[in-house]
Amino acid sequence: MLLSTLNPANPLPKEFSYVKELIPSVVEDIRYYAKDNFIGQSIDGYLAPKSILTTPATKALKKVQDELNLFGLGLKIFDAYRPQKAVDHFVRWGLDLVDTKMQEVYYPTVKKKNLFKEGYIAKRSGHSRGSTVDLTIIDLDTQEELNMGSPFDFFGKVSWVTYDNIPFAQRANRLLLHNIMLKYGFKSYPQEWWHFTLRDEPYPNRYFEFNVE
Repeated sequence: MLLSTLNPANPLPKEFSYVKELIPSVVEDIRYYAKDNFIGQSIDGYLAPKSILTTPATKALKKVQDELNLFGLGLKIFDAYRPQKAVDHFVRWGLDLVDTKMQEVYYPTVKKKNLFKEGYIAKRSGHSRGSTVDLTIIDLDTQEELNMGSPFDFFGKVSWVTYDNIPFAQRANRLLLHNIMLKYGFKSYPQEWWHFTLRDEPYPNRYFEFNVE
């Protein structure tokens, strides 16, 4: 079910929150608002560099942030709720086999014609249900990201959660992120170390269309 209507008196649907309002210390680096992403342009539906999640997902994420803060660490969010129109933008781009300007950076070992078959692009995304988030861990003192062995949104086996042909320190960083997210109610996606979905998401069968703004 695709939902797009909002109450003008409330900028977000029921059970949705701006992550920064509940977790003021979280860092936001919303890649699809700008051009630093696998397409190389701002994506449809991203009108502001803000992260939005269902309120249960945001509250669970706050528990992750609170525990990481005890050790001088914190979260950086790359993407959260994603409008269906953004997913449609991905699909249109994926079907245009001529546009490969970002291939060297984001998918150097994957042929663009195989992005759908290999599961990197799909016509529906859990992000559009509002309880999926892409993120990493940063050092609070330096604000630098922990080295996870591959960049966010890198298409290839090196980004798989179980990929082990990377240095021990990078595998340890992935394990830290993986374990703390699972501890507070999220589940991971095997092909993307940065991708997590709340296990008990409130809208498991609904896909939303409202803009990120």
